[in-house]
This record gives sequence, structure tokens and C-alpha cells, in this order.
Amino acid sequence: MRNLISLASSGFTATVSKRGAELQSLVDGEGRDLLWHGDPRYWKGRAPILFPVIGTLHNGGYRLDGRHYDMPKHGFARDRLFEVAQHQPGAATFTLRDDSETRALYPFAFVLEVHFVLQDSELSITATVRNTGEDAMPFSFGFHPAFRWPLPFNAPRSAHRIRFGKGEIVPLRRIDAEGFLRPEALPTPIADNILAPDDRQFEEDAMIFSGIESRFVRYGAPGQPALDIAFPDMDVLGIWTKPGAPFLCIEPWSGISEPQNWEGDFREKPASRLLAPGEDRRFTMSIAQQDDFDAD
Repeated sequence: MRNLISLASSGFTATVSKRGAELQSLVDGEGRDLLWHGDPRYWKGRAPILFPVIGTLHNGGYRLDGRHYDMPKHGFARDRLFEVAQHQPGAATFTLRDDSETRALYPFAFVLEVHFVLQDSELSITATVRNTGEDAMPFSFGFHPAFRWPLPFNAPRSAHRIRFGKGEIVPLRRIDAEGFLRPEALPTPIADNILAPDDRQFEEDAMIFSGIESRFVRYGAPGQPALDIAFPDMDVLGIWTKPGAPFLCIEPWSGISEPQNWEGDFREKPASRLLAPGEDRRFTMSIAQQDDFDAD
């Protein structure tokens, strides 16, 4: 397909769409696709990029300097065509720049660059947000990859676990039916740094862990190959699926959903980042295949 860019290394092959710079497939050396395939009966996404907001905003948008701006859920980057700035067999860079359409939604000059690199059985994705304008620029950024659940390694769905890099004690946060962050902190379902996902946990939508200490998690089933998902620059992790769906999203974020009843200026949005003119901020996520979930 014209909009797909192919990458390959000794252990992985991948395709990335120019639309949204969205990862479309991630296939290991045995030909097993580790990524969700986007079946619209459940969810058509695969691994969208979230920019310049995460989640839903009140009244379908935000206020900035006394003016209302419309903004779709999770921002506009996932629906935009990126330019392919560089493409080699194992690497590609996708670039999105502001234009008249983005400025109608988000009145800032910016460059969003997403760089993919395959090396052996690891995919690294580095996103760089650059403020090319003259005003301080508020934004949030997130990765939203959906992995197969179960992974194609012969373990049942019920055997899968998420093991955090550190023993996490942060509480669980939830969003309400409209997608806004509820104020209460709930007991964590993480026990001895292990989360055992099941469909009941997602009846109230995503599980959100804000301010976590871990910078990677391992996803898979004991005794089977697994995936390490690392996110060294981000301290919020969303975990989501639709009950019964054969995918599990493990989402590193810099930012968080808008709180209930919050309608302040966009520059003051909780957990939003603010870039000075000429500054940039990088966010990296990597996905690496491991031979055994139980290995150190």
C-alpha cells in the first residue's frame, strides 16, 4: 500500500503508516505478528500517536486566552498524513508540521518528528516535539500500542501478566463515562509488581497509573516468550482493552486525561507540558522480544 513504509532487521519486520505515523505490524523472526491488527468490530486503532492532548476535553475542546478551540479526543496527530523525512531498511523518520488546518485547532507552530529504528528483536520509537513558534506551547504526548492478547506464543489469555520494573504502590485512577479523570484514588491491583489483567478490570474503561517509578514493563505469560515495553521519559501508564477483545493496550503517557469539572486555561491543564519557544522534548518507547517471561 502506498501509505505503508516497511522496516526490517534480523529479528523483526514492521510496517508504519504515513497516516498518524502509526505502527501497523510488528512481526518476529518466526512470522508471528505481535501487534493488534485493528479489527473494527472491536477497535480500529493499532498504535496511534496521541498529540497534543490525551483523552477527552470538556465541551469538545479547550480554552486558551479566553477563546474556545475544538479538539478531537487524543488530538489530531493520529489522523494526519506525515511526511517521510528519511527511510532506510531498518529505520524511518516521519514528520508533521503545523499548517492552516492544525492552527485552527491548535494555534501553535510546531514540528512533531517520530523516528523508528529496528535492531535485532527490538523496535525503538522516539518522538520529538519542537516548539518553532514565539509563544510557550502547552501539550501532552502519548503512545497507544495495542498488543495481541493472547500473544501468539501458545499461552491462554488468562495466563498473561504485566510485570512492572519496580514494586509499584501508586493508586489506580479511573475515568468516568464521558472520559474525564475521576478524583478518587483507588487501591492498586498490582501485587508484588505483577498485574494480572482480566476483563472485569476494564468494565470501567482504562486503568491509569500516574507517577509510577517503573520505566519498563514485561508483558506475556510465565514460561513463554514475552515483550519488554520501556518508556524512560514517561511516568504515566494507561492499560486498556474492551472486555472480551483480543488485544491489550499498554500506553506510556506524558500527560493525563482532563479531570472532571475542570475548565481552566489550556496552559494550566493538570499534567500538561509547556515548551518554551525553540525548545524540544523527546519521548521514547521501545518494544523488545524476550525468550522467557521469567528471565531476569
